[in-house]
Amino acid sequence: MALDRSVSRRRLLQLAGGATLAGALAACGGGNGSSSSGGPLKVIGAGSQEAGLRKALDDYKKAHSDFDFNLSFSPADQLQTSLRAQLAAGNAPDLHAVYPGNGSAMSMVQLSKANLLTDLSSQSWTQKIPTGFKGAFQNDGKTFIFSPGTSVLGAIYNKKAFATAGVDVPTTWSELLSVCDKLKKKGIVPIALGAQTPWVTQLIDYALVPGTVYAKTPDFDDKMTAGTASFADSGWADAMDKYLELQKKGFFNDNPNGTTYEQATSMVGTGKAAMAVQVSAVLQAFRAASSTPDDLGMFPFPATDVAADNWIPGGVVVGIAASAKSKKAEEAKKFIEYCGQPEVVNAWAEAVACVPLYSEGDAKVDPVLKPFLPYLKDNKAVPFMDQRWPNAEVQPTHFAVVQELLGGKSTVPAALKKMDEAYRKSA
Repeated sequence: MALDRSVSRRRLLQLAGGATLAGALAACGGGNGSSSSGGPLKVIGAGSQEAGLRKALDDYKKAHSDFDFNLSFSPADQLQTSLRAQLAAGNAPDLHAVYPGNGSAMSMVQLSKANLLTDLSSQSWTQKIPTGFKGAFQNDGKTFIFSPGTSVLGAIYNKKAFATAGVDVPTTWSELLSVCDKLKKKGIVPIALGAQTPWVTQLIDYALVPGTVYAKTPDFDDKMTAGTASFADSGWADAMDKYLELQKKGFFNDNPNGTTYEQATSMVGTGKAAMAVQVSAVLQAFRAASSTPDDLGMFPFPATDVAADNWIPGGVVVGIAASAKSKKAEEAKKFIEYCGQPEVVNAWAEAVACVPLYSEGDAKVDPVLKPFLPYLKDNKAVPFMDQRWPNAEVQPTHFAVVQELLGGKSTVPAALKKMDEAYRKSA
């Protein structure tokens, strides 16, 4: 079901970021026939794209009898390594996942700077990209990526688990700690954390930092760029301290560094765990893991004890691009142009529980996202942190230091020092 909800451009402009958020079990699909240029179009997507990307490809194939595709999905770490190497070597898939903005090895900026992506600027849909989103889609004024919309980040929770513990959705940090304590006493894991999967490590920090950093210093990214701010001397330290407080109080599952994203998803779906901090784009995976999908909801993860200071993170979801070295780049571009049609944008966005990039009339938004809409309206949303990072070094450093913190092998000051060092490296 979808909630008919008018989402204004003003609201959407608050979510001008991108993040490495995808990752799920590898899955394969598609046909084995031939396309107009000989053989199927080879497509590799990120796990969180599956519901939307597969539908778009299937619908396109129905309308184009000479088109076929070979579709597979890869976890985020494989996209960052093996797919990046394939692109450089010239043997990459024709169409593939790309992360918006900058900040990772598979981000739009990094790949377009290396001349590995096909320019999409001539396509009509690119004229509809809201101004605030252009940094996620464009480099040097050229568009290189398509994405269906924006995703928010918060806590996906099991309503039955909350009911068993007799708790309500928390709106402050202290309330969150109280909820977790009551859940734990009922034998329910308060927060499932699959930190063995690297990209999951960043999410709790990303949920907390809007409140601990940006609510107080909205121009923090500009100050970082100018060299007048640092991770170490900012609310990032508070966020990491709170991350570790959750662990010290026993509110995570045992051995988070030995738990995968898929295992954490199953824990919440089955009610063994009450919640997981995640992006709305993976809601479908949590629903698939639950025998009663309607029991799953989502709420903004509070970072402070002042409700008004609790902001949310949001950003353009992982998109697709055509490999510049593909012999089928033109065919891939035709499919992307098809994806830019408003009805396809809306269908894809609805399938992956995100807010459509643009819409003709009212946009359909998944009902579980309703608690986040007031934050967009009130300008209390900030891009996913990595979208403004200047190179592809900071994000993997962040992954690593969080795993070290969870493993008791580092301290918050040491972790933030490493992130500052990575930030200052040349782009």
